[in-house]
Amino acid sequence: MPVFSHPEFDDHAEVAFCRDAESGLTAIIAVHNLNRGPALGGCRMWAYEDEAEAVTDVLRLSRGMTYKSALAGLPYGGGKSVIIGDPKRDKSEALFHAMGRFVDSLGGRYIIAEDVGISVPDVEIMGRETQYVAGTPAGGAGDPSPSTAYGVFMGIRAAVKHKLGKDSLDGVRVAVQGLGHVGYHLCRYLTGDGAELIVTDIDASAVARAVQEFDAHAVAIDEIYGTTVDVYAPCALGATVNDETIPQLKATIVAGSANNQLAEARHGEILRERGILYAPDYVINAGGVVNISHEGPDYDKAKAFAHVALIHDTLLEIFEQSEATGLCTAKAADRVAERRFKMGKEGASVAA
Repeated sequence: MPVFSHPEFDDHAEVAFCRDAESGLTAIIAVHNLNRGPALGGCRMWAYEDEAEAVTDVLRLSRGMTYKSALAGLPYGGGKSVIIGDPKRDKSEALFHAMGRFVDSLGGRYIIAEDVGISVPDVEIMGRETQYVAGTPAGGAGDPSPSTAYGVFMGIRAAVKHKLGKDSLDGVRVAVQGLGHVGYHLCRYLTGDGAELIVTDIDASAVARAVQEFDAHAVAIDEIYGTTVDVYAPCALGATVNDETIPQLKATIVAGSANNQLAEARHGEILRERGILYAPDYVINAGGVVNISHEGPDYDKAKAFAHVALIHDTLLEIFEQSEATGLCTAKAADRVAERRFKMGKEGASVAA
């Protein structure tokens, strides 16, 4: 399986293929860049169709973490890991012990945390084998989902302010695609600010919960794109903004928590040409890693969430840069992030 010639390979510092026959673990750890510090990124467990799909995912996700940490001004590089398996059937303590040992073997170059299909208790099991874990109760920050959702909420407020000229979400219609940990918390923040919700998820029970708790309107999976809303918020897996879905979009804003929302980089320009404001994914969903950066014996939730709230201002600057330069918002964000991580730790002082 090619890695160096893979289209998503971006001078990654390290790609480790991990196999433990006894526990059944098959995993990949990708470290994209270490200029600013150790690579921090979550672990995703997913029933990939094949190994090639898993390689593509981990390469894209790890690169995104480099950009995310750089633009958030954090002293971390970018990394990610994926476990190939069904999180509803294939989890075991032995599997997570094995994963922890592989993480430990990298000597601190990669710090693992929770992501899709992986819970905080899963990471805690890994932590019995390695000190290089983040986002657990022991560090104070705990589950990163609420802070990620809060950052997305603040990002949506920034997009609505820039595009619609509104200072609140009162009466704003938001289509939330994906009602997992982050999507659920996002719905709570949105309704608290007066937004009207349209929701969908592959899990019928999650949809029923959102309908009951948030008075949301449910639609089928494929109907979410063409729903008449102000904001389309992808909060499931990536690549949902693509050649097939963009023509269906009736939203004027795309802003959600999913990683790698654009199937291809060119889709950022297509959104711009259609007059759709895109909040770059690695900017708007950085709340979790920002919260984790505050971990320690003196963890202060209020201080951490105040830091997360700065995503609002960062996005406003990116939107303004996009308009001033004629670049789509994705490229405008990339330009700032690349300058920061290429400068290494000194890049933290570069203004957005």
